[in-house]
Amino acid sequence: MKRVKSLCLLAFMAIMVLVFITSSITSVEGRKHNVKKGKNTQTPQKDKNNKGNSNTAPCSSPPPAPLPRFGYYPTGSKIFDVLSFGAKGDGVVDDSKALLAAWKAACKAPGAKVEIPSEFKFLIMPITLHGPCMPDLVLQIDGALLAPPKVGSWPKSSLFQWINFKWIRNFTIQGTGVVDGQGSQWWTPSDLIYYVQKKFKHIPNWKPTALRFYSSFNVTVRDIKMINSPQCHLKFDSSGGIKVNNITISSPESSPNTDGIHLQDTQDVEIQHSDIGCGDDCVSIQTGCSNVHIHHINCGPGHGISLGGLGKDQSVACVSDILVEKISLLNTLAGVRIKTWQGGMGSVKNVSFSNIQVSDVKVPIIIDQYYCDKNVCKNQTGAVAISGVKYDQIIGTYSVQPVHLACSNDIPCTDVDLTDIQLKPSFRYRGFYRALCWNSYGKSEAPLLPSNIDSCLRRDGGAVKRTARSREHVCF
Repeated sequence: MKRVKSLCLLAFMAIMVLVFITSSITSVEGRKHNVKKGKNTQTPQKDKNNKGNSNTAPCSSPPPAPLPRFGYYPTGSKIFDVLSFGAKGDGVVDDSKALLAAWKAACKAPGAKVEIPSEFKFLIMPITLHGPCMPDLVLQIDGALLAPPKVGSWPKSSLFQWINFKWIRNFTIQGTGVVDGQGSQWWTPSDLIYYVQKKFKHIPNWKPTALRFYSSFNVTVRDIKMINSPQCHLKFDSSGGIKVNNITISSPESSPNTDGIHLQDTQDVEIQHSDIGCGDDCVSIQTGCSNVHIHHINCGPGHGISLGGLGKDQSVACVSDILVEKISLLNTLAGVRIKTWQGGMGSVKNVSFSNIQVSDVKVPIIIDQYYCDKNVCKNQTGAVAISGVKYDQIIGTYSVQPVHLACSNDIPCTDVDLTDIQLKPSFRYRGFYRALCWNSYGKSEAPLLPSNIDSCLRRDGGAVKRTARSREHVCF
């Protein structure tokens, strides 16, 4: 009997040992399995910085390592600083590649912003920033963008523009910074001729525009300052839905052909609350433009606000629905003017100049269908037809001539209205010129000063209108 009990006890102990071994193996395998799946098997500990709180959540994982400075952003970031893409910002090293890299990255993210940070200067060689991009892209210019200062450093293939925006939609340029074209060498004939002799067989008849938009829509440019472009400061070409607000453009009077804002083949434009002073037109409106509203602009020095020249080399020019109002012009060559070349075709119609203040402007009101930028131009019978032009509340002083309406012998100007024109000679006036009115038809309404403006316009006849309208069909 004792032997049986001993055997039973040994069997029981053997079973217990087997159970213990099996349990140990299972536990080890389970831990291995959990480790492979990345599970945390440690017991949560209290936060040492949160003493006395027994309900503290498990410790968070350690913070990630600092992000590399060059070209890396966490997922979801919408700020693309050019310094993070390798820009130096010293105004000497070429930062073009960094700007292009930041642009390409931001272009892929909706609502992204490319930052040009303040207190830095970025030398940018001629560059094209193109789309299509995701909507609501912003270029935030708080620092300075500098063009190449030497004419000889510009590539031969990049003489049309410095920074070219192409195929962009729903885009904004804004900021407190400066876009500096550094164009002084382009204005000095000796430097330009030296460069041309090395690079070209003939002198090119163009210079670079600072910022150019091509085939771009719903674009806003606001708050920035632009200075010293080699030629145009801001140009919109084949674009639409343009808003320019609260910008400053300046270059010296000695800078030739440096328009402030240049529009061509562009529709639905509003330019407002800006100060523009440059060597040429403050705003230049060229063929293919329509539905343009310009208001609350301070212009000067410069050539004033101009439509044209239009119809050069017998080309077709079409401009319509232009409203220019609440403008101040100081010491400019012209005030508000329309200029066309002889021999052109097409039409300029439905144009209104209203509430224009002029101070020491050489000729405040101009329509010139004999425009010529040379000493002598060939006389031609064709002309761009001009009709439906309103001048209302043009008030201030002139230094050469108050009104100059020189219309074509064969295609006269029609429906030209002069209302509330009050122009007095300035202190610089020498009394050489009176108002000139040639072959222009319309009506005038007091008050009118000088008084001979009252007889400036012929009364319209039906035959004259039909002749003028015969030139318009090419614009439809």
